[in-house]
Amino acid sequence: MNEPLAERIRPKTLDDYISQQHLIGKNGVLTNLIKQGIIPSLILWGPPGIGKTTLANIIATTSKRPFYTLSAISSGVKDVREVIEKAKKSGGLFTAKNPILFIDEIHRFSKSQQDSLLGAVEKGWVTLIGATTENPSFEVIPALLSRCQVYILNSFDKNDLIALLHRAMKEDEHLSSKKITLSETDALLQVSGGDARKLLNIFELLVSAEDETDITNALVLEKIQKNTARYDKTGEQHYDVVSAFIKSIRGSDPNGAVYWLARMIEGGEDVKFIARRLLIAASEDIGNANPTALILATNTFQAVSVIGHPESRIILSQCAIYLANSPKSNASYLAIKNAQSLVQQTGDLSIPIHLRNAPTKLMRDLDYGKNYKYSHDYENSFVTQEYLPQEVSGHKLYEPGNNARENQFKETLKKRWKDKYGY
Repeated sequence: MNEPLAERIRPKTLDDYISQQHLIGKNGVLTNLIKQGIIPSLILWGPPGIGKTTLANIIATTSKRPFYTLSAISSGVKDVREVIEKAKKSGGLFTAKNPILFIDEIHRFSKSQQDSLLGAVEKGWVTLIGATTENPSFEVIPALLSRCQVYILNSFDKNDLIALLHRAMKEDEHLSSKKITLSETDALLQVSGGDARKLLNIFELLVSAEDETDITNALVLEKIQKNTARYDKTGEQHYDVVSAFIKSIRGSDPNGAVYWLARMIEGGEDVKFIARRLLIAASEDIGNANPTALILATNTFQAVSVIGHPESRIILSQCAIYLANSPKSNASYLAIKNAQSLVQQTGDLSIPIHLRNAPTKLMRDLDYGKNYKYSHDYENSFVTQEYLPQEVSGHKLYEPGNNARENQFKETLKKRWKDKYGY
């Protein structure tokens, strides 16, 4: 029994596939495309262990197409071209019957490797399915991305993961003969981090040695949690490590920040993955308390994209230390969160007529833009007027953080708007 449990119970049909109902449910977008026999080139984007590879296999099987697969970790341009040649020979004359070329971790493909795919996708020699844990907008070249549909796979929820465990106990020939009780699952789900493959492999480790096993939190903590890292061979733990990294920066601890940075670098983490997280932290956790942080983080991302390993570690360290030592404010993050919540609650409120654009005579006749006050015509380029829909007038969405720069913002807002927003 060398094949892991996750492979033994891998779904073979859409009916067996758990979750992602927005894609493969009764009225899911991929379900409808498969029924029509039309499969576009596509990118499957989502965290590890949620079934991207499985879904690609099911699509190929259901649509009765030849299926070729490459791993971006071990394949070069030569490998890509060889597979494309094989696919051309095995494919039909019509786009609907094109072979499927599945590329796992396509975000790890270099620009030249991605360029080598363009002709085959454009001419219809293959239908590309790429799987990625990273935002395709950053990692897939625009020319290739424009030829693909991007579908987001959601993380498994608790019910999905427990359903997987029950399926394994019922359907796997090695486990179905055992007496297994799921008394507690919280620790097991926590250790797996929502990764189905990791969950099943840990589950198999817990129950394989005994004919009768009672799964409890204590059992998991005793046998698994202290050795979590050794089950992390495919890089799933990077989400936990980067979480510790960002929280160290947010907590203004440069020592913690560089420690977790070193953990990621020593683990072979993609430097652009780290740099993107620094970009997010610079805006979400520092924001206007120190706007230079975002500039430095942006330059860091550009620099590591050019420099690469190992020198990029120095640039990342400089940025991480700078962000950790910067004053902190999440006011901008909370402002857009509050604004989105207000929009969701109130819907598409009417735009005040004086703020509307009036490019045509008809619009001007309808008073679009009438009574709008051009700020630069007034002292200090400011004049009081309404900028929100009437229904939410005076609603404060931005609360300046308690730091030197945003305290200045608050004083200016008080001076300009008096009591309107409660500053």
